Amino acid sequence: MTPTTLFDFPALTALFAPRSIAVVGASAQPSKIGGIPLDYLLRFGFEGRLYAVNPRGGQVQGLPAHPSLSAIGEPVDLAIFAIPQAQVAAALDDAIAAGVKAIVLFSSGFAEVGAEGAAAQQRLADKARAAGIRLIGPNCLGFMHLAHQVYATFSPAPGVGRVAPGRIGLVSQSGAFGAYAYAMARERGVGLSLWATTGNEADVQVADCLAWLAQDPGTDVIMAYLEGCRDGPRLRAALALAQANGKPVVAVKVGCTALGAEAAASHTASLAGDDAVYDAVFRQHGVLRARTLSEFFDLAASAAVARRAPRDRTIGLFTVSGGVGALMADEASAAGLEVPPLSEAAQRQLRDWVPFAAPRNPVDITGQVTNDLTLLERSARLMLEDRRFASWLGFFAAAGASEAFWPVLRGLAAGLRADHPDTVLAISTLLSPARRAELEALGCLVFADPSVGIRTLAALARRSGQPAAAAPALPAAAPAPRHLPPGPLSEPHGLALLAEAGVPMVEHRLVQSADAAAQAVEALGGEIALKIASADIPHKSDIGGVALGLRSASEARTAFETLQARARQARPEARLDGVLAARMVRGGVECIAGVHRDPVFGPVLMFGLGGVHVETLRDVSLRVLPVTRAEVQAMVRELKALPLLEGTRGQPAADLESIADTLLALADFAQAAGEQLGSAEINPLIARPAAQGGCVAVDALVVGRTASAATPRHAEAAALQALPG
Repeated sequence: MTPTTLFDFPALTALFAPRSIAVVGASAQPSKIGGIPLDYLLRFGFEGRLYAVNPRGGQVQGLPAHPSLSAIGEPVDLAIFAIPQAQVAAALDDAIAAGVKAIVLFSSGFAEVGAEGAAAQQRLADKARAAGIRLIGPNCLGFMHLAHQVYATFSPAPGVGRVAPGRIGLVSQSGAFGAYAYAMARERGVGLSLWATTGNEADVQVADCLAWLAQDPGTDVIMAYLEGCRDGPRLRAALALAQANGKPVVAVKVGCTALGAEAAASHTASLAGDDAVYDAVFRQHGVLRARTLSEFFDLAASAAVARRAPRDRTIGLFTVSGGVGALMADEASAAGLEVPPLSEAAQRQLRDWVPFAAPRNPVDITGQVTNDLTLLERSARLMLEDRRFASWLGFFAAAGASEAFWPVLRGLAAGLRADHPDTVLAISTLLSPARRAELEALGCLVFADPSVGIRTLAALARRSGQPAAAAPALPAAAPAPRHLPPGPLSEPHGLALLAEAGVPMVEHRLVQSADAAAQAVEALGGEIALKIASADIPHKSDIGGVALGLRSASEARTAFETLQARARQARPEARLDGVLAARMVRGGVECIAGVHRDPVFGPVLMFGLGGVHVETLRDVSLRVLPVTRAEVQAMVRELKALPLLEGTRGQPAADLESIADTLLALADFAQAAGEQLGSAEINPLIARPAAQGGCVAVDALVVGRTASAATPRHAEAAALQALPG
């Protein structure tokens, strides 16, 4: 399946760019829900055919009222349903008979009100789908396609003042948020291509809107507000399409806390998944995640103006104020940007021009610029020619409001943009809206607050250097386990499955007597660990079922008997397979690696600092499967504990490629196991230098999936496979 067939772009185009529109429940009063969209379409100049449908007949806002859609007698691309819930089923039958291609359903009273409403919504969606009709809603504010003057909404926001057509698409699951965002776009002068709210998503989801915008030649940047997602693979397919087409996506995802997730689910009947998994999905597909509404618009507008992401995290900082220069440097460091100094030669040149300048980076040429305005462009060019920064930000205080300074600033922006097209340029000063627009037209970002500028550039830089997400390949990459029973497996069983998949395992054996445990000391190298082996006791240490550092046969015999006795006392009903004897591994860094099945996105790979630290420090990184080698290498580099793996205080570095090999083997195992797997965890995974054999798994727990878990959807995953890159 390709993205084109998955998302049915021709049908979505009939929805979002209709040539004919009928308003069902049309009202003569422009202030009513059935009157507002008709008023907008007439007032704002929709150029297609427009029909009013009202069984009472007569005239509605100057249009003849048709008793039904079928009575129109001509094809209708889009029908706007502004009717009570009780009338929707009959109106859908009428739409099917009339050959309507798409419907906007404002009506509430469906899945958001409970099980009965959800059942009615499902019947509605099934009937529309069978007829080939695309449906957006119910319980939504509709959409606006501004370039085509399509106003299929009853939001009062356009009536207060319209947003200018632009090249940013905005999609929201929430109508209230969407209306507020529309007003913010108007106040900030942000032009929109498409504005859409999806409500309960009986058919058209945020993912469909994202995918259509990713293909839309009139859209450069996409904004998305998410409260949850029922279909993770479909969302990933849409994000991957935007990524492949070079269109930045800026997202706000709410429901980050348990309370927030509960509120989101009750609001739109959406399923809010684990927020850390959403973060991983966004990272894999280069999505810029905004945490505030201001950041939401700052990032989107800046991405549209810049038209590119910084190629790396280096930044040049230029200022006429030493204090602000220090502020910018601190902000850049906190945001993870690199502020490398200029070369000694460049610093000498700056001192020759201004002996009391600060020439490293930030470069402060002080108030001397007042006496020699040519210093601005000379110094800025010197910086960019010396270090070829990925981003450059100049702070000019309030000078942008000066009539004498404005031509210099405009010339600086135009010259730097022309000669350094691969650098993202930003200026911080006070400007009138007209002057700001003029600089932005040159591709130069403008910020009143330099700190906001730094944070925005840092966020844009997160899109650079991100490895492209892997496309799910449905055939398993490794032989699938013959059978995974539901629930935890005994450790020997789990170790055997992971070893077969290519995960490096500590040398071990299952022993079923004290004598066999004694023999294992010599056979496994002189120092061993013993652990209870039982599928019914997955967490062995909780019952004292682990003995470490056993060096003699007598210690092993005693430990075997002790562990057996503890297990029988603590869990008399448990099935005991014996005791696992394993070679002790000394040194290295304790890590954790695992896979768990997210209810929305499917299997998720995790890697982080392990042992006793995993719960307290929570230093882990995630990726939704499948993954590439570049992605798992990025996972390792994201850890705050990376210096421990790279070697500190004379300690040798761990074999990072061995870690990558292990993560890929674990990912292959999870994909091969498919729906049988609930989770698999290696803790600890000991990361060692290559000279010591690389990393090795010491303890593992594999859990089979229970029958109650949801079934993943493969069609959408297949669509990801067809994407370029």
